[in-house]
Amino acid sequence: MVVLGGGESGIAAALLAKEKGFDVFVSDYGNIHQSRKDILNKEQIHFEENGHTIDILEASDVIVKSPGIANRLPIIQNLRNKNIEVIGEIEFAYRYCDAKIIAITGSNGKTTTTSLIYHLLKKANRSIAVGGNIGIPFAELVKCGQQSDWVVLELSSFQLEDIIRFKPNIAVQLNITADHLDRYEYDLDLYAKAKFKMHQNQEESDVFIYNEDDVHLKAEAIKATGKTYPISFKNAGELLLKEYKIEAQDLKIQGIHNQFNALIAAQVGTLIGLTKEEIKVGLSSFEAIEHRLEKVREIGGVQYINDSKATNIDAVFFALESMTRPTIWIVGGVDKGNEYSVLKTLVEEKVKAVIFLGIDNKALIAFFERMSVEYREAKSMSEAIEKAKGFAQSGDAILLSPACASFDLFDNYIDRGNQFKEIVKKIN
Repeated sequence: MVVLGGGESGIAAALLAKEKGFDVFVSDYGNIHQSRKDILNKEQIHFEENGHTIDILEASDVIVKSPGIANRLPIIQNLRNKNIEVIGEIEFAYRYCDAKIIAITGSNGKTTTTSLIYHLLKKANRSIAVGGNIGIPFAELVKCGQQSDWVVLELSSFQLEDIIRFKPNIAVQLNITADHLDRYEYDLDLYAKAKFKMHQNQEESDVFIYNEDDVHLKAEAIKATGKTYPISFKNAGELLLKEYKIEAQDLKIQGIHNQFNALIAAQVGTLIGLTKEEIKVGLSSFEAIEHRLEKVREIGGVQYINDSKATNIDAVFFALESMTRPTIWIVGGVDKGNEYSVLKTLVEEKVKAVIFLGIDNKALIAFFERMSVEYREAKSMSEAIEKAKGFAQSGDAILLSPACASFDLFDNYIDRGNQFKEIVKKIN
């Protein structure tokens, strides 16, 4: 086996492969972090970095590739043309997993919903592990011999592209909105097709939970093989109150979108056998996840909020919608083909100033300079916060909610959010 990509999931796949008797080789087009090289050396797994040796790749029986490597790349197409099996870490780990699987995907809300389901079942003393696109790679969970009855997995479209036999017992599809379209030829249908692979192998005994207000998912549900459970986004608050006696103020996570996420988790809990009381206790005790509308600190009457995980327009829409204070909004990064017009009304209602944080802000400026809102540019987090402070008064909020990928100035959204928090915590 050759593992393409020496990142976290790649190393996990390599270690699982060695445990299962494969002769493993790891190949990365870029640098492999020293800590991961140390692991490979310790396990006597050979590797290369800063390029691929094509002869080694073509001599392999199976390739496990990083989700960051697009299928359209010539190297992947050439391998498949030679009838070499190319799969992802999720597919590989699944082949050795004995636990039942709850899988969650969606353009927005999947981390919160995955965390909610895990918390709900853990609080009710059910046997549960969590991983995938959040926390521990699936392959690592399998290798560690997790004896959990259930594994809850957050899955991205990138991870789902390479599904062949993977089949969750419970599949949750939250929504399909424009995201990562630069990977999918700016075609929403291609992006949706990747998402839909998650439940393509389900059988009649399996469950498909979906957002019935999403037109793409409603059409997809007609073709689903498993038992279908439609959940209404619009009526989530009413249903939480009616079915579980949970009011909006009982939840520590705010906003209509989080009422929907909670209702999804409640439905999963019900299917697994939790009582309504267990569900109420679990949902009401769940804390907001890091980097998602995370209130960092209030200074001089100004609330600083870290929403670094909001990397697309829909996530920002819900963030701005939930704001109850006049807002100075920090936005920007690597644009993924965003359509900012859907935010126009919310910006006019909620935002008093905008700070564009990024190397290239042309798309943002082109849209927002047509509006009356004031804006400034910043090339670092410290500069963005300093300029935001210049607009802020007591009673306002400074919101980092970027709508874009982070890779122009930061390692990832976590690095971006952490920098925001560290700077805010040092403000006198």
